Amino acid sequence: MHPPSFLRLCGAVSLVGAVLFVTTPTGRAMVDDALSFAYEAADPYVKEGFTIREDAWGGDLEEGGQKGIRHQLFKGNEYWFWAATDVEGAELEIHIYDASGQLAEAEFWKKGKFAAARISPSATGSYFLLVKVVKSPADRTGWAMVYGFR
Repeated sequence: MHPPSFLRLCGAVSLVGAVLFVTTPTGRAMVDDALSFAYEAADPYVKEGFTIREDAWGGDLEEGGQKGIRHQLFKGNEYWFWAATDVEGAELEIHIYDASGQLAEAEFWKKGKFAAARISPSATGSYFLLVKVVKSPADRTGWAMVYGFR
């Protein structure tokens, strides 16, 4: 049997978890919906032989806001990064920079609530992905990003 202090701690942790769940479902739903759209953007590329990784990033940003993400990429692979939002009328961009801060992507596109960038790294190393909310009718715009390689 656990001592009473352990049981109180378990109860407190459960209560905190319940409060967090009750107070943040909107934010989570926003990112989950955006994640669904990011996977939708990736779908045609899966048919071209890209393998989607389980890694995903997401959050919410104000109009003009941006988020930088460092990620290890390997020479010899080709990568696509796809981002999306569930906010109608919002526009995102993704760009990929090398360790020296130089734009490194081979291709970039944006279409409505979707954006993507492709890279075939010339060297293995850390690269920086920059996700930006270009415009949005919302105060905060939920976004998500996934990637694939071949």
